[in-house]
Amino acid sequence: MWHRCPVVSPKAIENQKLEMPELNLELKKLRELESKTKGLAARIQTAKNGEQLDVDLVQLQIENKKLKNRLFILKKSIAEESSAGGMKPKDSSSITEQLESLFGQAIASAFPEFSDTPVIIAPVNSSSAKFGDYQCNNAMGLSKKLKERGVSKAPRDIAAELKGHCPPSPLIEKLEIAGAGFVNVFLSKDFAASALSNLLRNGVQPPEVPKKRVLVDFSSPNIAKQMHVGHLRSTIIGESVCRLLEFLQHDVLRINHLGDWGTQFGMLIAHLEDRFPNYLNESPPISDLQQFYKESKKRFDEDEEFKKRAYSRVVSLQKGVPNSIKAWELICNVSRKEFQTIYERLDISIKERGESFYQSRMLSVVEFLRGKGLLEQDEGREIMWPDDTKTGIPLTIVKSDGGFTYDTSDMAAIRHRVQEELCDWMIYVVDSGQSTHFNTIFRAAERSEILKPSSHRVDHVQFGVVLGEDGKKFKTRSGDTVKLADLLDEGMKRSLQQLQSRGRDQDLTPQELKDAQESLAYGCIKYSDLCHNRISDYIFSFDKMLEDRGNTAVYLLYTYTRICSIARNSGEDFSNLPEILKKVKIELAHEKEWKLAKTLLKLHDILIKCSKELFLHFLCEFCYEVCTVFTEFYDSCYCIEKNKLGEIIEVNHSRILLCEATAAVLRQCFYILGLKPVSKM
Repeated sequence: MWHRCPVVSPKAIENQKLEMPELNLELKKLRELESKTKGLAARIQTAKNGEQLDVDLVQLQIENKKLKNRLFILKKSIAEESSAGGMKPKDSSSITEQLESLFGQAIASAFPEFSDTPVIIAPVNSSSAKFGDYQCNNAMGLSKKLKERGVSKAPRDIAAELKGHCPPSPLIEKLEIAGAGFVNVFLSKDFAASALSNLLRNGVQPPEVPKKRVLVDFSSPNIAKQMHVGHLRSTIIGESVCRLLEFLQHDVLRINHLGDWGTQFGMLIAHLEDRFPNYLNESPPISDLQQFYKESKKRFDEDEEFKKRAYSRVVSLQKGVPNSIKAWELICNVSRKEFQTIYERLDISIKERGESFYQSRMLSVVEFLRGKGLLEQDEGREIMWPDDTKTGIPLTIVKSDGGFTYDTSDMAAIRHRVQEELCDWMIYVVDSGQSTHFNTIFRAAERSEILKPSSHRVDHVQFGVVLGEDGKKFKTRSGDTVKLADLLDEGMKRSLQQLQSRGRDQDLTPQELKDAQESLAYGCIKYSDLCHNRISDYIFSFDKMLEDRGNTAVYLLYTYTRICSIARNSGEDFSNLPEILKKVKIELAHEKEWKLAKTLLKLHDILIKCSKELFLHFLCEFCYEVCTVFTEFYDSCYCIEKNKLGEIIEVNHSRILLCEATAAVLRQCFYILGLKPVSKM
């Protein structure tokens, strides 16, 4: 029967390669013809001698004969594929994706009328080994769909059909039916050992995903103001999002949308002229730009003459008067140096493109929106509604005095990013308080056809606020906003104290101690941010983030250092892993070896999940799981066996290779999260 034909990717059908969608279409045609033929068979059999058969029926028979011949070729191709070991899993595909492909083919083969059904694959709780490693959970849904068509079939029977039609694959050791109709998937140890061997030969490779040109807008401090704790989350989350997407081979633009334009620069320029009248010839020694800003603001609020001059300097700046431009550049350069110091400490790479960049583009976006008839007059302003319902809060595109707003700037920016930078995907890493604003901007960009949902993706990666241990907004004891530089200094101080309490200052060289200090200080600050669901507020506590137990950077970094020391302490050289793998095969006989191997192989699934949802805490949870599972493995499986004198009597090379694979996976994850592991800590 045609509907019993298992479907896999055939090598050739009539000397033409068919992709899966084409193959499913071919089988669908065959099954439709089978149904029609059955209905007409009686007419053929009962036709009297000499009776002229329906022309359509004859044509149908001819076509059916041709397609049966194609089916024969198809079956032959399937047999050849199966004899070659079935579908070959790819190291560049996630396990979930491979299982989705296999069960997608099983559904198309067993139930062709539901061939477009999304495959449901779920990982099984690692503590339930008897239920396998993954489950296909489509049987219940298919049973319901069949019932809607008047066909009654139990989910367990459907699960049995899916199991029977699932193509063979080296990925799968066995399939079992369980419960109401789950298909439990048991992974193959041979596949896992091969995948980990390839990882050690070739390094950690990214999963295959469609490549996009992505712009990530993050950090975005304001000129003339110091970076504070409020900039911490955008900077850390944005950097990790960039690293993740770069590892997945996307073309990533890292953009710092600096607040480097606006009315505040008028008072700064006027104050600069008074404080440093020779600024055109000598660079002004502004040591504290924050204090300089406060001084100018005080004068602006209290001195009417100064306020008038400040407004005039705004006008001269917008007109491009050379002296005002020079003063503006000097002020911006002082801030840039301060920002760069912070970025270097946190290992942040970002390209500046402030609000000033979009000045000319604001003029053009206003004309563009006017030309489309999207701007309306409102008490002297020109506004734009985000959609045709004209509800909610409109964007103010042009103020009553003819000036522009943040709305204008953001519309100009998104237009530039789509039309000039040719971005497919734009990500704005900005706090949750801006969610209404960005939602309005994105809807307005769609309404004006700058953004096209069919070809562009845009995300507001929003996040909560940083709280102090009292549960309130994180501030200094005097109530001031915590400066980011002060926070990093405090982290360095606390991490050194912890290392000294462990006596590490006695064992490490001065450089090793400094490296360990920075690794802990900056690592714990970053990880404490990233390990939480970014939507939530989180409490900033050095005491908690420097704990060496639980899901903390300290625990992960210490575990990594211990893993790295195992090969080093074996007395053998494990530096050339490809050569070692020619002689040593990874064995996964012990249950803890197998558990560790399966945990490491989750990496691609986790990375894809993180990139789809743009949540980094999934990766943090994975790192913690790897470290805890490794600890179980290390406690149960000796890697180096010593006698009572402490002499090495045996080295288990396979297990040390497992250690090296674990270190490689953690190293890649740490890079994405911005952690800098050290070999000694």
